[in-house]
Amino acid sequence: MCGICGFTGANKRTDSTETLKAMCDIMAHRGPDGEGQYIDGNIALGHRRLSLIDLAGGNQPMVRSTGQHEATITSPARQLDGTPCGSEEDMLATGDFAIVFNGEIYNYRDLRAELEADGWMFRTNSDTEVLLTSYLAWGKDSLTRLRGMFAFAIWNRAAGELFCARDYFGIKPFYYTQQQGQFIFASEIKCILEHPAYERQLNEEALAQYLCFQFSALDETFFKGIFKLPQGHCLTVRANGEVEVERWWHPTYNFDESRSEADTVEAIHEAMRESVRYHNVADVEVGSFLSSGIDSSYMAALLAKENPDIHTFTVGFAEYEGERDEISWASELADELHIANDRKHITEEEYWASLPRVQWHMDEPSADPSAVALYFVDQIAAKKVKAVLSGEGADEFFGGYRVYETPCANARLSWCPKPLLRAGAAVLGKLGIRGANYLRRASESVEDWYYTNANGVAFSQAERAKLLKHLPEGLPTPQQVVAKAYSEVANMDETTRMQYVDTQFWLVGDILLKTDKMAMAHSLESRVPFLDTQVFGVSATIPTRLKVSNEQSKLTLRQAAERAIPQAWAQKQKLGFPVPVVGWLRQDTYYNQVKEWFTGPEAQQFFNTDELVRLLDEHKAGTRDNTRKIWIIFMFLMWYRIYFVDRTVPEKVVA
Repeated sequence: MCGICGFTGANKRTDSTETLKAMCDIMAHRGPDGEGQYIDGNIALGHRRLSLIDLAGGNQPMVRSTGQHEATITSPARQLDGTPCGSEEDMLATGDFAIVFNGEIYNYRDLRAELEADGWMFRTNSDTEVLLTSYLAWGKDSLTRLRGMFAFAIWNRAAGELFCARDYFGIKPFYYTQQQGQFIFASEIKCILEHPAYERQLNEEALAQYLCFQFSALDETFFKGIFKLPQGHCLTVRANGEVEVERWWHPTYNFDESRSEADTVEAIHEAMRESVRYHNVADVEVGSFLSSGIDSSYMAALLAKENPDIHTFTVGFAEYEGERDEISWASELADELHIANDRKHITEEEYWASLPRVQWHMDEPSADPSAVALYFVDQIAAKKVKAVLSGEGADEFFGGYRVYETPCANARLSWCPKPLLRAGAAVLGKLGIRGANYLRRASESVEDWYYTNANGVAFSQAERAKLLKHLPEGLPTPQQVVAKAYSEVANMDETTRMQYVDTQFWLVGDILLKTDKMAMAHSLESRVPFLDTQVFGVSATIPTRLKVSNEQSKLTLRQAAERAIPQAWAQKQKLGFPVPVVGWLRQDTYYNQVKEWFTGPEAQQFFNTDELVRLLDEHKAGTRDNTRKIWIIFMFLMWYRIYFVDRTVPEKVVA
């Protein structure tokens, strides 16, 4: 786990060196163990290192002096005290290829053995060298051989080309922009902001879509002209400056309707056991998060079989202390498994004090209240380990969200004419009687109403139009934003279509973004065994009837988990991570604090502030729960002030 950055149009003058240094320094939290810079002709590459594999020999940028098998590997990297990792000549090393890489290749030993059998030579024991050599041996085809998480850039000196790629599911971030004839990239947007060629400008379309999605849903970020390389994509920067973006992988489904429930459970368990073994590969200790949910419980139990001395980490909220909360469930399971568990109750003062720092680390506004919980659990984990396992991806692969059960429920009304269902929904809605949404959804196709897990908690299009002072012309609807993803799985059942859309938007735009940014805020690597190509390969063959029903989610995953954890944990209903923001926003202290933001200069610049205050007052009065909508606006305003008004780094909160 590291941070990478770089730009074309470089030279060996002081200004390029200083710019690259500034880009590296602003993301020092991503790699406190070392830094490296490489400037050669047209390219500048920078790297911050968090050492987990080949602690002595895996420094970056890594340069290969020749594309031939008898290659010399050098690394123009320095330790933090300024001492070169190699010779002084290495600092200006030139070679045919140079790489900066963020992530982990878990099957690097397997790939290395294959490459050595073909005659390739290695000088280190690092996965970085294996990644670079794989690209030299197999070109773009190397990407589908990789098992891991990655974002990297490889410079081809002879061709004057830069090749960049992002992993299958978008676990690791990769941002880029083209400014004044230069291609600039980095692991974090804040690095690109350090480059003098970029001038900050808000992307108002991103703001408009954020109100409906609660996260940055477009390829173009909140910063005009700065883009995210989508998951499963690569790009090539040609010598003439032309940029070609190409999709190298996307999820596909091939259900095996003949597979029995027992065989499915066995296949899931074997795939997860193997994935956890691969994700435990490191030259440092790997710990695990542990919550009340099935995903982290199952994963931690599998890791404990590999390493009985593991540390696990849990957070909850002081408001729930003494109740049946995250910590009580986790501590009981830790005792059951005989593993260590470090835990912390987050106070409301700590939560609110951390918000500016969290938004700064996120780069773009994030309205997910659980990001703060991740900030603190990562903080306590970083005191004991350098890497942890986390349970992201299980819901999208195995049908974990309760909303995925909706098509099953709707099927019970398939006999009823659609116009009658719509009429019933309208009547119930006007009367304020529950069930209006159920009837409306049953009368529509999933493409009409579902565009991610933000449905029902974020703003509708009509609400968005009332809120914004300026609505961008030709703004696509949320349904239009996700339409291409739906078209790619048009032949699948409705639940699978929902899962696919979530892997393309919710998973990468919300879940994985906060996972990466909150872990790296504390120089911690977060590994996600569910988001493994082999695990996905199994999940993609499981028919929907073995994933969800009218009453339960993750049907066969829960049965597989029972092989490692008690039934009470494996069959526990999904609750999400409870954050007590609902009550806080009804207290005078926090109500007044948010109201000050909602009537402040930033709010007046973008929003109809009367609407904002109405949302807040309605929530405080208890007539409606507007928590998520309030949080969407509040986090944007805080983020905007940090990045566009104050332009300063908020203080770090240490609990």
